[in-house]
Amino acid sequence: DAKKLVRSPSGLRMVPEHRSARSPFGLDEPPWVPDKECPRCMQCDTKFDFITRKHHCRRCGKCFCDKCCSKKVPLPRMCFVDPVRQCAECALVSQKETEFYDKQLKVLMNGATFFVTLGTSDKSELMVCRLSNNQRYLVLDGDSHYEIEIIQISTVQILTEGFTPGGGNTRAIGMILQYKVPGSEEVMRMKFTAGEDFSCNKKLSASWLAAMHKATKLLYESRDQ
Repeated sequence: DAKKLVRSPSGLRMVPEHRSARSPFGLDEPPWVPDKECPRCMQCDTKFDFITRKHHCRRCGKCFCDKCCSKKVPLPRMCFVDPVRQCAECALVSQKETEFYDKQLKVLMNGATFFVTLGTSDKSELMVCRLSNNQRYLVLDGDSHYEIEIIQISTVQILTEGFTPGGGNTRAIGMILQYKVPGSEEVMRMKFTAGEDFSCNKKLSASWLAAMHKATKLLYESRDQ
């Protein structure tokens, strides 16, 4: 998908030429709180003057003094080319998201193998599941082929085992995915289960499911914006 370089008040961004091609995990730039409505720092209440300048957080758009908004952190969800100024609270969130973009996104694109059961069927099919390179589709390949648009996913439930009442580690072994069929109100259900016969792939499957769980959280946040 073609991209273009645009300049906004917040900095340079590399965005898709067409909005329909944007990542489903992306966020829009927030409107800035107008300067005239912000005589004091919205964190520490310091009054702005000629010495104490005001700065806007690129993630939330609120107004802060330099001490409360001094960090420059990458913000890939808004397609910024370089790290941008963010308040302490937003910077912490963006730093946590860096792991998803640096590691977990690659795990999703590389894919993993699952037994996939469609709807209420009692038959499953061994399929390789991966996220498309443009991040917009979940691609399933086996004897059958499915492409599920990420924005059509309504719920994701991660299935685990190993929990005990007294505590203990759990392991992701599958997921139940529900999504809307484009052009209709029909909701489809798919169950993904890591194959017990593929012990060498269990770790990969668990990592893929953990990455999918994080991707789902970002997807919900983007929708709620």
